[in-house]
Amino acid sequence: MITRRTRPAPRPPEGTPPRAELARQARAALADAVRIARWAAGGSRPGIPPLAATALERASSELELSPAQVRSGWDRARLAGLVELHGDTARPGWRLRAWDRDDSAVLRGWVALFDAWSLVHPAPQDIESTAVAEAVEAVPQVLSLLQLSAGPVTVPALLDLLGQRVAELHEERCEVPYGPQPLPAPAEEAPAAHPEALVALLLDWALEGLAAVGALTLGAGTATLTPLGNWAVWVKLEQICVAAQSPAGNIEQSAADMLLGCARLTPGPARAEYRAWLAARPVGSAVAELLGVARGEDALLRGLAFEALRVVGAPAEPEVRSVVADPSLRPYALLWLAEYDGADPEDAQEVLSREEATWLWVDTAAAVADHGETGLLVRHLDSAVQGSVPALLDAVRAVGHPRTVQVLVALAAAHPDPALAKAVRKAAFQVHTGGA
Repeated sequence: MITRRTRPAPRPPEGTPPRAELARQARAALADAVRIARWAAGGSRPGIPPLAATALERASSELELSPAQVRSGWDRARLAGLVELHGDTARPGWRLRAWDRDDSAVLRGWVALFDAWSLVHPAPQDIESTAVAEAVEAVPQVLSLLQLSAGPVTVPALLDLLGQRVAELHEERCEVPYGPQPLPAPAEEAPAAHPEALVALLLDWALEGLAAVGALTLGAGTATLTPLGNWAVWVKLEQICVAAQSPAGNIEQSAADMLLGCARLTPGPARAEYRAWLAARPVGSAVAELLGVARGEDALLRGLAFEALRVVGAPAEPEVRSVVADPSLRPYALLWLAEYDGADPEDAQEVLSREEATWLWVDTAAAVADHGETGLLVRHLDSAVQGSVPALLDAVRAVGHPRTVQVLVALAAAHPDPALAKAVRKAAFQVHTGGA
């Protein structure tokens, strides 16, 4: 047994409104997006995205919004996970279905919009894309200053901070030439990364974008975080602290090693480890690495990888949906998608066919046989969808899982009932030899 010192639950900054009030503010900020999402997903012609020419005109008329407001609300609805596009069809996202009853879903939707502020308010087209990227990467430092100041911050102070951070990022991206180089000219000051006027333009764009999503308010030469913005920045800082204090050091490990390190943890601490590991990586590469592990031979890691993907949530949905056709991942992916769509975890099993449920039973048994205790393998019999051991053995023989023989041999060795163990050994022999 390993004794872990648990980190106390962090408290938000003094003066932060209760979650119910924050959720009310988030609902107000996304009210038009929710209206448009509900219209698109369940209106008179459900499933038609409102940006099609005819649908845009109809949405504008029925919702009494201008075409520009419809376009803006539609973009926000997509970015907040209120709607999902499947080809040319719009469907309600799980957050939209939970919108009126689940404050956590509302706040997560708003944070997703907050993270996408640069898409909600695109940069001026005449600014070089590299400068835009550097500004986006520097904005978290601007937000941190606003959060720590707990009040209005002058634009010159923000401009100074943004200029310094952009210059650092620009310098980090500069390539060092390889091989002998001529000596630099003496007493010549290096040019600035970007002209001050460009940095000022980038700051104005960033502040307007953050204000557009409701993260801050702009005054006469000042900027102030809203309660929602203050809370969101605090959440982001807490995620960084959790990542830096990952109790088992899993943040620096590969996905496979991280999952193995979490295998003995209870669900709560394991999810904290997953969050720490995910917070330290771009979400796209993290999802790809987890799915790469899931495709491997270790059944335990396959199941744990999808547990970690549950923590990822909406950003993982397209990749999870893309692996449904993979026989080894299909049951896990279907369960993940069912829960993502709002199904209760206990009811999600209903989305699996008998064959898929049997395949998953064998895969889970393989994980137990490789990493668990014999008693767990015996108890795993009770989770089979078949009503009797003979029916289960018939289904297991037919499903074609590559670990079937090893699972049956391990189960026969572990089971205390000699007659049942004999039947299981016989089934293992028949699968091994290809007999009936």
